[in-house]
Amino acid sequence: MADYQKSGLYQWAGDAENFDKEGPYIELVTSPNNPDGYRRKSMVNRSQGLLIHDLAYYWPQYTPISSPSDHDLTLFTASKTTELNTIGVSKDSQLRAAKVLKAVSESCEEENHKGESFFKYSYNLMARRWKQLREVVDAGDMFTIPQFSPAFCTFFGKETEPQPAFVWLKCEGDVEDCETFLRGHKIITRSGTQFGASPKYVRISMLDTDETFIQFIERLSAIQERE
Repeated sequence: MADYQKSGLYQWAGDAENFDKEGPYIELVTSPNNPDGYRRKSMVNRSQGLLIHDLAYYWPQYTPISSPSDHDLTLFTASKTTELNTIGVSKDSQLRAAKVLKAVSESCEEENHKGESFFKYSYNLMARRWKQLREVVDAGDMFTIPQFSPAFCTFFGKETEPQPAFVWLKCEGDVEDCETFLRGHKIITRSGTQFGASPKYVRISMLDTDETFIQFIERLSAIQERE
């Protein structure tokens, strides 16, 4: 983004893990990280740094909520339609976002009277999808996906396991371009090269419709059986 804006003040310096320059810097901490779903902390930790925490996926259906968000600068899921951008986003979009958040809040308050809350429904849906995906991946040697450690979630009051909104899938063996390989089997993904990683990796959404997700599972399973 810094290169796109042609800023004379800021320069994109790449992965924070490899940053070794002196002087002021801005570090963007994405947690859970997109695309691999792992929790992240600041990597640089120097006195002249400014931290911006991107918590777009810090929701209980995706990751255990270990503590309240308490950072100086934080981006959240609705930031683009609430305060991050007030020029390019219509007031109507901001109003719709507020109504969605109100409905989510009310579903939690009315859970005992009207069934599952938004978060419990979403958590159970993600749990089923990740279970299906792991069963398919474990059935063969073609693919691998991240393994996550469970942790106590203060929101649900119990131990839960991360189940990210995206799966960071790796093609094993002789497949060097995983995106092209899967496209040949009618599975649309985003290449790892778009995230600064190897082309053996792809990111796949876990949030599509039930029909699309079932097709994805069936096609991935068919690849395992053929290979």
